[in-house]
Order: sequence, then structure tokens, then C-alpha cells
Amino acid sequence: MLGAIRSEFRKYFTTRMWWGMAIAVFLVSALFAGLFGFLMTMDQSGVPPEQQMAGSPEQVANSVYTAGLSVAYLLTLAVGVMQIGSEYRHKTITSTFLGVPRRATVMGAKVISLLAIGAMYGVISLLGSVGVGALVLSARGAEVFPAAGVARTLALSLLVLGLWALIGLGAGILIPNQVAALLIAIGVAWIVEPLAGVALTFWDWGQDVAQFLPSAATQAMVSGVTGGPNGGGTQLEWWGGALVLIGYAALLAGIGSWRTVRADIS
Repeated sequence: MLGAIRSEFRKYFTTRMWWGMAIAVFLVSALFAGLFGFLMTMDQSGVPPEQQMAGSPEQVANSVYTAGLSVAYLLTLAVGVMQIGSEYRHKTITSTFLGVPRRATVMGAKVISLLAIGAMYGVISLLGSVGVGALVLSARGAEVFPAAGVARTLALSLLVLGLWALIGLGAGILIPNQVAALLIAIGVAWIVEPLAGVALTFWDWGQDVAQFLPSAATQAMVSGVTGGPNGGGTQLEWWGGALVLIGYAALLAGIGSWRTVRADIS
């Protein structure tokens, strides 16, 4: 297993994609943290009540430090898709299974390596978001680390990026065409699923369903500021959001791995 894991890391870190993604994650996290830092600490006296943001100092800090997470997890989702999609596209999956005949070992190595790669991008994201976000909050007179819950949110953001990479792995296996898998996975995660979540909130029963969608579960994990005086609808506890997102990652990566282990490889 250790050899297979080293092989997966070597496949990834010998390409230019890893540092390109690292730069993108850092810049996005820093940019959004700076922007949200200003927005979260602005004077809301002239803003209509229904448009005001409501949250404790802890939620404000969480929102600032994880503001770029929604873009960063799309990038790790793409990493997960390409980690298996490139194997199919360049037909290296055959040599991979010849090198390590036990397919379950190969898939286990991909899962472990993707979790570690996602966590690495999480650290890079925090370097950008906390570095810039703390400066903005301090300059605006807000508390930089108002509660211990902020540290928990920062740790969970590492898990978030790792789990979205596994969701990408499952999507990349279930949709063997790499380009199609990227377009569908990012399109669903970025556009379709958030719009479906908003549409569901128009019904009482829909709010109960919407909180279990992946993006809503991610938002619940980071415990950020909610919009509007009513708190922006029903939301899971942070641990509930973590369990839901782990469930999505386990389901998609599990089905994809099961299919890969049983499928004919030529």
C-alpha cells in the first residue's frame, strides 16, 4: 500500500498542475478573505433588514477565513476528477493495474493520497485567507480569533477540501470522459446544486431537504454568517454537516472504486 501511495503522489507532484492549483487556491482564498473582511465589518445602518448579515464575532471570523472555500473546493473537485480521468484519457490505467495487480490497493492509495492532497491545499488556502483576513479584521477593529471554534473551523476546512477531492474521484470514475466529467462535476457543484438549494427553500419541506445538499453541508461545517434576519433557513450543526459531506464522499468514491475493481480494463 505504501508503494502505491508513493506512486500516486509521484504522479501528481511531477506535473505542473499541483503548483498551478496551489497558486490559484492561495490567491482565491486571500482575495475572498480580504473582500469578505470588508463586507462583514461594514456599517449596516443603511442596509434594509432583509439584506443585513447576522452573526456572532466567531461566525464573522469563520466567514472571512473560509470565504474562498467555495472556489477552493471546486479546484480540489477538479483535482479528484483528473486524478482518475487522466488515467483513462492517457490509457495509463492499464500499466497502473499491471504495476499493482490488486486493484483495491490502487483505489485505496488514490483515496488516501487525494485526502492528503486536499488537506495540503487546505493549508495553502488558510495561509492566504488567515493572513489577509486577519489583517483586514484587525484594521477594521474586529476580533481576529474571538473563540476556540474558529480553530475548529480552520481544521474542518482541511477536511472539506479532502472530501471534495474524493467526490471528484467518484465523478471521474462514473464519467470516464475526462472533459465531460470536469464540466458535469463543476457545473453541478457550482451552479445546479446551489440553485436547487435556493429553490427548495421556497417550501417548508424543501428547507429540510436543502440542508443535506453538499454545499449546504459544507457551509454548516464552517459555521459562517447567515443572511437575513431569520438566519438564512435551516442549517445542520457543524458535526452534522461533516457527517453528510463524509457520506457523499464515501458514497461516490466507494461506488467508483467498486466499479473500477470489477470493470474490464484494456
